[in-house]
Order: sequence, then C-alpha cells, then structure tokens
Amino acid sequence: MRNIVYFFGQLLFIPHVILFLFSKNKEAIVKDIYARKNFNPSMAHQMFDLSKELLINKYFRTLFYHRTNGVFAKFLRVFYPKASSFIIDVNTPIGGGLQLAHPYSTILNAEKIGEHVYVNHLVTLGEKNGKKPTIEDGVELHAHCMVIGGVTIGRNAKIGAGAVVVKDVPENAIAVGNPAKIIQK
Repeated sequence: MRNIVYFFGQLLFIPHVILFLFSKNKEAIVKDIYARKNFNPSMAHQMFDLSKELLINKYFRTLFYHRTNGVFAKFLRVFYPKASSFIIDVNTPIGGGLQLAHPYSTILNAEKIGEHVYVNHLVTLGEKNGKKPTIEDGVELHAHCMVIGGVTIGRNAKIGAGAVVVKDVPENAIAVGNPAKIIQK
C-alpha cells in the first residue's frame, strides 16, 4: 500500500525531475540523494529516488531548490514548499553529498561548504563583521553547534553538540565546548 501511495505522490514531482534533468548541478544533487549510501544507480533509478526524496523529505526539497535556483524552481516552491525552518543563504556554495540529519532550525550561511558534510539540527553557520565560515570536505556539524565568523573548519573535523566555534579548527580534529576547544587531533 505504501508503495502505491509513493508512486502516485511521485507523479506530482515530475516537474522537479524535468528541472533536475536540465540542472547544472545534477551531479551534486545525485550525491545528495545517495549521501548515506555508496551507490551509483542508473538514470531511471536516480529520477525515481529523486522524486521519492522530494515527496517525503522537505529538508531535501529545500536543498534541491538551493541547487536549482531559478525562475522555474521559484514557481515550483509555491506548490511544493521548502522547509521554513531550514535556511540556506543563496550565496553559499555547497559541495555534493550534503547529509541532512533532520536539520530543523538550521541556518547555513557560509563562504563555502565542502563535499560530504554532515549537518544535524539546530546548526548555525553565520557571519560576523561581514566574514563567513569555510567548511571543508567531510566535516561533521553536530546538534546545536555554531560556527561564527571567518573561521575555517578543516577536512574531516568534528564539531561537537553545543559547541561555539570562533577560531579555526584543523583537519581531523574534534572541537567541543563554549568556546570550542580542540580535544583531539
């Protein structure tokens, strides 16, 4: 029964599939769909999984609209709204494979976000004095952490729950606390 509901629900997202097919960010969107899986499916399977994600995951829909920003995407948002509690700044470039773990009340306003970054709920990436953070590849941002200002979070670094980062974090480090301190490299 669930599969029948998914099938008919997915038919509503055919305009999104068309938008995907003409998108410049097709590769990044595919990486987003399969961020938690090591899988390289056929094009037909990609479109099926894309429409399913758009149907059941409003956070993914928000990321999809960010990647396909244009007049047609803005038109589709009227009928298929994005998550109002998940905000991505229009000027924030995001690498493929962004893993969204229910990013309720999350704000992504960064200079750059790399590939295969994990984002949990209540995460804030924000600017201070006109400077925004840079998040490198493979970073994990856990619940309720904040990264503020022109800092750089190095590759594969982990920012712990509730951490407030105002200084650079090197590669492969773990930062926790308020203000954040490096506890492991």
